[in-house]
Amino acid sequence: MAKEDTVVMEGVIQEIMPAAMFRIKLDEAESLVLGYLSGKMRTNNIKVLLGDRVELEFSPYDLTRGRIIRRK
Repeated sequence: MAKEDTVVMEGVIQEIMPAAMFRIKLDEAESLVLGYLSGKMRTNNIKVLLGDRVELEFSPYDLTRGRIIRRK
């Protein structure tokens, strides 16, 4: 799978879970998905709090889990 094959969406953090996992409400789909921090966000120690707007990257095969790539 190439990097161009990913689906990018935006949402809002609804719930913070252990191990840097988050429940995120998507803007387009109006559904809750599970998100996790990308490696660069972990290494640069970027904090994500409740209510933050984030940008998620999904694999086209599984649209229920996404990688958080940016905090807005």
